Amino acid sequence: MTSRGLLRICALICALGGTAAAQQPDAIKKAQAAFDQAQVDYLQGKYDDAASGFQSAYEARQFPQFLYNVGAAYHMKGKMQNDSAAYGKAVEFYKKYLDADPQAADKAKVEKSIGVLEAEIKRLGATPPDAAKPTAPSQEVKDLGDVKVRGLVVIESEPSNATIYLDDKKKGPFATTPWSGSLEGDHAVIIEKRGYKVNESKISADPSKLTQYKASMSEEGYLGWVDITSNVPGAEIYLDDKSVGAIAKTPLSQNFKPGKHTFYITVDGYDEYKQELEVLPGQTYTVKAELHGAPVGKLDVLGLGIEDARIVVDGKLLCERGPCIKSVPQGDHTVTVERPDFKPYTHRINIQPKAETSVRVALAPKPGRGDAIVAYVLGGVFLGGGIYLGLQSSHLHDDIKKDIDAGNPPPDSNDPRLTRGKIYAISADACYAISAITLLTGIYYTFRDKGAASTGVVDVHALAIRPEITPTYAGLGAEGHF
Repeated sequence: MTSRGLLRICALICALGGTAAAQQPDAIKKAQAAFDQAQVDYLQGKYDDAASGFQSAYEARQFPQFLYNVGAAYHMKGKMQNDSAAYGKAVEFYKKYLDADPQAADKAKVEKSIGVLEAEIKRLGATPPDAAKPTAPSQEVKDLGDVKVRGLVVIESEPSNATIYLDDKKKGPFATTPWSGSLEGDHAVIIEKRGYKVNESKISADPSKLTQYKASMSEEGYLGWVDITSNVPGAEIYLDDKSVGAIAKTPLSQNFKPGKHTFYITVDGYDEYKQELEVLPGQTYTVKAELHGAPVGKLDVLGLGIEDARIVVDGKLLCERGPCIKSVPQGDHTVTVERPDFKPYTHRINIQPKAETSVRVALAPKPGRGDAIVAYVLGGVFLGGGIYLGLQSSHLHDDIKKDIDAGNPPPDSNDPRLTRGKIYAISADACYAISAITLLTGIYYTFRDKGAASTGVVDVHALAIRPEITPTYAGLGAEGHF
């Protein structure tokens, strides 16, 4: 082959490549124009025109959502006009949609619609030719509700096969480019690929429109790439300064600026992992964190007036005041709730990993000690009376002894001082006895547990609320076991 021929082939290849590159933007523009017009036709009840428009959009760019919209248009035509042929078209395109996207998030819902519509087709076909055509759809069709066509979000990058993060890298990778699917609302889109600058932007997803975002990524040769993993997935990653907060969760792969960096990987219940790296431009590094420890559960202590109480676990202060939600290692623990002027609450609980144990406490007020005070006062009065009477008896005894010592004859047995002395002595002993009994009663009243005890209700449940991001959905998911 001559050199001229080689030049012609090269020119042809370049021309074809340029044509293909030029066709890509033209295709998306054509798809968007067809999509927008189909949306208008659908809202106006022109279901045949809407279905045709969505098919044209699919021919321009083969996004599965366009096939779903074709099925939705025929579905609504069948429902409004009681048309079995339209139902058949809806079933056909619903099936094409599931074939094009076997992992569709709404697969179960679409399969249910297919089953209901196929049953409706049979019902309409079973009507005798001479009988009046049913004028209303079956209850099963009505239960499906009105079908809405879907908007579409397309995220692409140059080069392709870049990682997409939605809103926050802490949620983990969302998908890889190119991606298409349904989203609603405003989102931050982060697109990252090894060796290229990170691309960040915001998109506003309109459920009634086709929204396209394409990131043109330039090479970033001066950065280093670090892959970070841990034996406990979802561990938080801190870079250099922990006070700034976690930058993401494991696993993570991304570019980092050259220089010395310290990576901290931590998760509740495990010892912190620390590794220092000197990142060089264009180099790839791996951080594999081996975390040692035990899983933890959440302890949630709450209740009326808990904001003035201290929460202690195993003798150590957990929270200075409530409500208190803290991570506690799995196993048996003693929880004590203390509040001034209230009876303490103490309970032995078992903390389970990946579960939340809530303790709803009702603290009972400590009873008044008025009865003890009265007993102490009476005991003091009787004690004082006994001392006074004892002194009087002693004085009489001393007077009689002085007379005897002075040489006076022994006192007469009828001497009133003898009678009074005996009365004083006996009365003093009685007062001492009553005082002792009263004071002992006061001590009992002081330390007895009077009134209702503090109580608590313990509830253990596994509940994980987490970000869920799939190729067709982004939001919060919850899972509970009670």
